[in-house]
Amino acid sequence: MKPEHLPALTGLRFLLALWVILHHLMGTGLEPQFLPHPVYALIRGGYLAVATFFVLSGFVLARSYGSGGWNAARLGRYAAARFARIYPVYALSLALIAPFVIADRTPGKPRFVAAYGLLLQGWTGHLPVGWNTPAWSLSCEIFFYVCFPLAVLAMRRVSPVAMAAAACLLTRALFILGVHDEWKPLVHFADFLMGIAAAAFYDRVRDRLAGYWLYVPSGALGAALIAWPQLLPADLDLNTALRPLNALLLVGLALGAQALSSPLAVYLGKSSYAMYILHVPVLWWIGRWSPHMPAGLYVALVILISALVYRYFEEPANRYLRLKATPSSPVPPP
Repeated sequence: MKPEHLPALTGLRFLLALWVILHHLMGTGLEPQFLPHPVYALIRGGYLAVATFFVLSGFVLARSYGSGGWNAARLGRYAAARFARIYPVYALSLALIAPFVIADRTPGKPRFVAAYGLLLQGWTGHLPVGWNTPAWSLSCEIFFYVCFPLAVLAMRRVSPVAMAAAACLLTRALFILGVHDEWKPLVHFADFLMGIAAAAFYDRVRDRLAGYWLYVPSGALGAALIAWPQLLPADLDLNTALRPLNALLLVGLALGAQALSSPLAVYLGKSSYAMYILHVPVLWWIGRWSPHMPAGLYVALVILISALVYRYFEEPANRYLRLKATPSSPVPPP
């Protein structure tokens, strides 16, 4: 069954990637000056967009692969599709930073190169190199992809509310059991589970509820908590508080949001992965060639490059790899 197209969720990807980029501009000298505190706090909180991406990943995979059984052929197609989704543009990012990696004299560099190449950054804790820091999240995605077939089986056996409750409690439980915060794939698995629960909840409310009843209050409350985290109880961390709000935000947008569903918003959303994984490599080259470039021009350049990369590299590579992984139908004898 072909997955349902939910354009507003694709458009949301662009805003999330933009939020991450603005966050990484803070402290570089390119960031805007004299921002009001709530705006400054929201931009500084751009790292939280990564958790929203994880919830979105669970939601989309559950909508795309949540029905039907699993056999060797389907697992093979699934694995090829996940590799095609992540690695081609990531390989391009490695090529862009290669001159800076070669010039780097940090002790232990071969180990860090291996971590980058094998997407293990999310398991290794803080690395002393910042060649492409957002790539740690790809370690999480790989782990989620491996776990997904089992997670979706659990989704069929428990209610969305029960799975969402488990997602809210999981990270704290892992910390109690001694899991280190540096093991990011385990720490953020709760976000991915929340996305799977949100997909099941969406199935129950679609055609029964207008999306704005969910995305407006959840988005507003989430923004308020990011701007004023002191509003939270002392024993509730911000990531855990935002997790169910992210789920409601995604369900609401999936139900419909015109502003994020325009052709331009959808195209920018499709190019958002390139924005996310290439903006730091581009920043390396900006630092070498034009260190005083205005922030707005840098962001516009990243968006333009990413749109071109999506059109002429990412999508063709994705299509090619998926096609190669699909067995050809035998040609009937004459």
